[in-house]
Amino acid sequence: MNYAHLLVAVAVTPESQQLLAKAIDIARPFNARISLITLASDPELYNHLAAPMMENVREVLQEETQQFLDELIKNANYPIERALIASGELSEHILHTCRNEGVDLVVCGNHNQTFFSRAACSAKSIVHASEVDVLLVPLRE
Repeated sequence: MNYAHLLVAVAVTPESQQLLAKAIDIARPFNARISLITLASDPELYNHLAAPMMENVREVLQEETQQFLDELIKNANYPIERALIASGELSEHILHTCRNEGVDLVVCGNHNQTFFSRAACSAKSIVHASEVDVLLVPLRE
């Protein structure tokens, strides 16, 4: 199948490089565009531990996520059109991005770690609500 724009749902984990590599393998033969989307860590999960030491946990987590995306893009060896950091429900952001950015394939990872467990749960809602193809890739450590 000929895809023009892939949206890759990544997490701040090493396995995201595998996921992006898979998307690049799909995109390269067609010179397709690739965009990334990730969820920002929820600072409320860390607030009770980190608040005494840091004034703005949300800003720190956002910065770490952006640094991870920058490094992922730098090592991709393929042009990445856009990287989005979302918060809230992943499937809603993916659906919105697909509609507004002309995405025709969503690539998600499946792993037992926290984000990927959330992504796997989101995969059902992504597939159900999706108006484009969705590829769920099994990831290994």
